[in-house]
Amino acid sequence: MSKDLTWKLLSSTYIHKGPWATLRVDRCEMPDKRIVEDYYVLEYPSWVNAVAVTEDNKILMVTQYRHAADIISLEIPGGVVDPGEEPVHAIRRELLEETGYQFDEFELICTVYGNPSTANNQTFTYFTKGGKKVQGQELDDHEELIVEEYTIEEIKQLLLDNKIKQAMHCSGLFYGMLKLGAL
Repeated sequence: MSKDLTWKLLSSTYIHKGPWATLRVDRCEMPDKRIVEDYYVLEYPSWVNAVAVTEDNKILMVTQYRHAADIISLEIPGGVVDPGEEPVHAIRRELLEETGYQFDEFELICTVYGNPSTANNQTFTYFTKGGKKVQGQELDDHEELIVEEYTIEEIKQLLLDNKIKQAMHCSGLFYGMLKLGAL
């Protein structure tokens, strides 16, 4: 039998509540009864993204500026899960808004945490194929992104060359490439 490593939550105090990020400080008790006085936790909404393969067998990618890291980032399409929304509905919506492509069937291929030591949200990655361009982009006020299409071999090379910097997207692409039989 494995040792229980779970901490007991004694109290939580919210320092900041915002639409995209909330910060709380927890007081916890470790299994050996030591007390952790100030453990800071970032609460974010959950995220979705997709390894989305078009009807021409190209993988959709988006390029956009990421201010916190001050980088131009090549990523798979995705976004935030709205309150009460199912992740699969969120990725269907995000793909249509960001790329103008419509996809019909989705398979969840991985669920990961970006940084479970300090943040509580999950990223759900879906695999979908056969997408068709049905409309233009419908971007949010602060979104500005370019949609690009890549072959499977080009994506493999971009990963090998460390050109995709978003960690959750790299893990999603790993599972997507397995699904495509490319690894």
